[in-house]
Amino acid sequence: MFLLDLALIVICAQAAGAAARRIGQPAVVGEVLSGILLGPAVLGSSLAGALFPASVRMALEPLASLGLVLFMFGVGYELDHRLVRSRATASVAVGSTALPFILGVGLAGWLAGSHQQGDSLAFRLFLGIALSVTAFPVLARIVTDHGLTRSRAGALALSSAAAGDVAAWSLLAVVISLVGGKPAWTTSLVVPGVLVMIFLVRPLLAGTLPRRAGPGVFAGLAAGLLLTAAATELLGLHVIFGAFLFGAICPRGREEMRTQVVDRLTSVGRQLLLPVFFVLAGFQLDLTGIGLPGVGELVAILAVAVIGKAGGTYLAARLHALPREEAGTLAVLMNTRGLTEIVVLSIGLQAGILDHRLYSLLVIMALATTAMTGPLLSLIRRRARREDADRTVAARSHIGHLLTAPAARTGIPGGYALPRNLRRRGADDVPDDRAPLGPSGNEAGVASVTTREPSAARPRSC
Repeated sequence: MFLLDLALIVICAQAAGAAARRIGQPAVVGEVLSGILLGPAVLGSSLAGALFPASVRMALEPLASLGLVLFMFGVGYELDHRLVRSRATASVAVGSTALPFILGVGLAGWLAGSHQQGDSLAFRLFLGIALSVTAFPVLARIVTDHGLTRSRAGALALSSAAAGDVAAWSLLAVVISLVGGKPAWTTSLVVPGVLVMIFLVRPLLAGTLPRRAGPGVFAGLAAGLLLTAAATELLGLHVIFGAFLFGAICPRGREEMRTQVVDRLTSVGRQLLLPVFFVLAGFQLDLTGIGLPGVGELVAILAVAVIGKAGGTYLAARLHALPREEAGTLAVLMNTRGLTEIVVLSIGLQAGILDHRLYSLLVIMALATTAMTGPLLSLIRRRARREDADRTVAARSHIGHLLTAPAARTGIPGGYALPRNLRRRGADDVPDDRAPLGPSGNEAGVASVTTREPSAARPRSC
């Protein structure tokens, strides 16, 4: 039964991801939906329980955790340290993170009465983090699919998302430590542990890893990844923090190691293990008790999430003198939440910060904000092309008016044409060489202002 369920999960996830790509959506949207469709929210408790018995779900949980570890390792490895150092990146990262975080903390005050579980401070901080996260891996795929890799908006979106997510994950680690129930002395070891990883383990990896990747390198990195994840769990944090940190400190610049080690690790997690996580997350979804109050809460969550994330990004981009179109594109990109948001929400549910109903509403918000990215980008592009076409028509009309207006109105002597570079272009954008002739019969009156040399030859100087 276990292997049959695992095969079913993988097949459904791949089919749903392919269907999502066909309609212009990221594959992760379809994969998450496949997990929801296989859960009790759609199939009902009895059918979903028969399809995935409790014993099978318990056996699938370690696979889901391993999938998260491999996924977060890839996220940390993709983090380009050089991108997060520019002033524009810092400004956009602050704007896209601070405003939704503040609005999320305020929204938590309204939701606390019906959803708060346990510590009030942890609940408020967690909801602020959940609304300020950007899905960096999904964002990178969207930027590539829409041809924005070489654009200023695409590069700024990737760098700002990386910087913002580092801050969000760090703050989330603090929140989880508040509710983790571990002794204070274990939590106090987190900062020294991070410093050891950065200043000791990172140079050690850079100096000892061979230039050519082999089975030993693969096994060594896999063991180091698992040990780091286990260490963070012992310190009262989630395993994903150690996986992210280990990926961030791994040496870059070695293409063979990337293709033969990193890509192999992350591809197993993404294609085989993450779909298991989506199914288990779908089993936690509870849509039965939402009702009319829940719909109102969902609308409020969506409004705060979109206005906070897109609005903060847009304002920061405009402060750096980005044009409206680029600022709008950047705002839409940064509003992508996707898989990273689902991971954050699952951590909150496991830690007892969220109840199942609020968790369900936030999952819907994550899917909605990710699904709206593609259509909004297409809308911005169509509007920009239409405005460019209108400006072109207006410019040609103005130049044509100058060419045909009377001399008293244009200030151009009658019978003379504009210089060649200002003449109106033809249908094929070929320069019109048949311009009106000046009084002397020469083109555009240019020869009329050109002095001719006297017929007698000048004496040559010796």
